[in-house]
Amino acid sequence: MIIGSTGQQLGILKTEEAVRRAKSYGLDLIEIAPTANPPVCRIADFGKFKYELTKKEKENRHSASKVKEIKFRVKIGAHDYETKLRHAEEFVEKGNKLKIVLQFRGRENAHKDLGMAMMQKIIKDLETMAHVDMPPKLVGRAVGMTLSPLPTAKRKRRFAKIDEEYIEDEDDHDEDEDESGESNAPETAPLTAHEDEAAK
Repeated sequence: MIIGSTGQQLGILKTEEAVRRAKSYGLDLIEIAPTANPPVCRIADFGKFKYELTKKEKENRHSASKVKEIKFRVKIGAHDYETKLRHAEEFVEKGNKLKIVLQFRGRENAHKDLGMAMMQKIIKDLETMAHVDMPPKLVGRAVGMTLSPLPTAKRKRRFAKIDEEYIEDEDDHDEDEDESGESNAPETAPLTAHEDEAAK
């Protein structure tokens, strides 16, 4: 079976006839399915064909190994939490794996159970898009886990799409912590209505 340079099927031809036709176009006869019955060949520029094949393999390999990291904090506000989950869904929708990291700072280290509870909430909120590869694991002052995309047909977004690009928060680094583990930076987490009332 011979496929022409524009993708049209030229039917079953003898090898000599197929080679002659390819040369008349200034192209090559390339065998693309030798085990088929009859074998399938294509009339194309061999150099261009090989380049496109290599490019496609490289793209597939690159996308398959991509892992996107998203960092959370125990005292994250509701809006920021939702924004990060929207980005997480975007990454998963493109076939990327997710690495979720939750960092503890200062007094938060004494409440690691809150961090684990948040990780379970993240798993629950992303269950329609991804499944857990590596469950939450505590390592030093952070909890980490990895998730992989569900099959395309089973994915269902829970959060609205987001337009802006994902940029990691600047306060995800620990430079402003002193040696005792206490944070010198002012707390930026918003107070809940209950906490706000109590503070007055």
